[in-house]
Amino acid sequence: MPRIRDFAFSPALMKPIALLLVLAAAALAEPPNVVIILGDDIGYGDFGCYGSAKIETPNIDALAAGGMRFTNGYATASTCTPTRYALLTGKYAWRQKGTGILSGIAPALIRDGTPTIASVAKQAGYATGVVGKWHLGLGREGPTDYNRRIDSGPNTIGFDHSFIIPATGDRVPCVYLENHAVVNYDPADPIRISYGKNTVGAPTWETHPQLVRPSHRDPVQEIRAGSVVNGICRIGFMTGGNAALWQDDSIADTLVWQARSFIRTNKDKPFLLYLATHDVHAPIAPNPRFLGTSGTGRRGDTIRQFDWCVGEITRTLRDLGIENNTLVLVSSDNGGCGVYQEQERQYGQKLNGPLRGYKVTPYEGGVREPFIIRWPAKVKPGSVNHQIVALVDCLATVAAATGQPLSEAAGPDSFNLLPTLLDPTKPVRDHVITQSGVASHPACARAIRSGKWKLLTQQENPKHKPELYDLDADVAETTNLAGSHPEIVAELNEYLAEATRTGRTR
Repeated sequence: MPRIRDFAFSPALMKPIALLLVLAAAALAEPPNVVIILGDDIGYGDFGCYGSAKIETPNIDALAAGGMRFTNGYATASTCTPTRYALLTGKYAWRQKGTGILSGIAPALIRDGTPTIASVAKQAGYATGVVGKWHLGLGREGPTDYNRRIDSGPNTIGFDHSFIIPATGDRVPCVYLENHAVVNYDPADPIRISYGKNTVGAPTWETHPQLVRPSHRDPVQEIRAGSVVNGICRIGFMTGGNAALWQDDSIADTLVWQARSFIRTNKDKPFLLYLATHDVHAPIAPNPRFLGTSGTGRRGDTIRQFDWCVGEITRTLRDLGIENNTLVLVSSDNGGCGVYQEQERQYGQKLNGPLRGYKVTPYEGGVREPFIIRWPAKVKPGSVNHQIVALVDCLATVAAATGQPLSEAAGPDSFNLLPTLLDPTKPVRDHVITQSGVASHPACARAIRSGKWKLLTQQENPKHKPELYDLDADVAETTNLAGSHPEIVAELNEYLAEATRTGRTR
């Protein structure tokens, strides 16, 4: 096994490396447009090109056929907020306090002035936009007040334009924000929000069961015991803002329309678009035109809806004549959610394919994701890449593609993917560190994948028995080899400690 620390970059090397990145970008001639499409709770086994024999995903399969499909792409966390933080900042979320699953009234997690994919692209003269699920907090101080323009969020960390869902579809508030203000806000009907106790007097599934849609009367609603909004139970309580409420089964259409509008507006200059869809996160409420189209229930129907979203974006790029020099990345923030195991058994559709575990767990099913990049001008069609890559690499890749050198402090865990996009045999990172999402899990702290080896360890609890897996021979993580390979456990633990102590891996 390669010694991971032999790959570490020293501060003395940073200036020449930055120069090489600039020269590499110059060699690209014309910097590409960048479109990052991030799904939500989509598993490794949900797309046809990743082995799904049940759900048809023709647009995503075509994207993979026209570009590069990665088999070892990672989200770096098995839950929403930390993955999104890492994607935008190039920094592992476990380095930052407060990067758990945020409520809908949490203050902004990414502080103004933090380098992000948007600020880096903006520095290069790009138009920058974000559309879709945010879930990274809003406002300089909490709780967030949605009755006024919010003073910190996507527009203060590099995005020129934002049209977002503040948190998740199953959390209040159930309203869109455009450039930090609630869309269709009515000052005569102020928004009141509470997390914890129902201090705003909102109707719930216990007090008003007749308000709940028949299609959403299931055990999951007990987890979401907050307000009933548009017939669906939410996390948290909300009253007011009635003119601003979204319609769940039209969210995908709304986000696609906004994304296409941004592309059309900026088609004559370089742009970066981060499109964070809500599919297939709960509540599963696909548009009626997709119901029954997958043959695997509402979750599968929503995968079909996500595939449609990808197809609409790629078709827009093609119709505008800018497809050739646009880098499109499609992935997800974490694996499929275990609450749908009954649907797996019923329809024979494995959310996470051959991988063990689900969302929130530290196993591969929680963190290894579909990861597809198409860039017709540079990436060989139909190629398959087995190198380790991660969403945290977006920052360094955007910087290299746009000719922007990164400071030593920026993107401390982000690696430039351009070399492996041009040659799939070239590794760009020899390891990745991931985190699981539930503190009570016995192996929740972190995991490290290096080569074929993966170590799960809980550094805060030395009594926990480490788990070591050979992913080449045992992708389902069934056989713990920690007892027979103590030297590998020791070396990987040493690097985890070093990565924590030094504050960087790039």
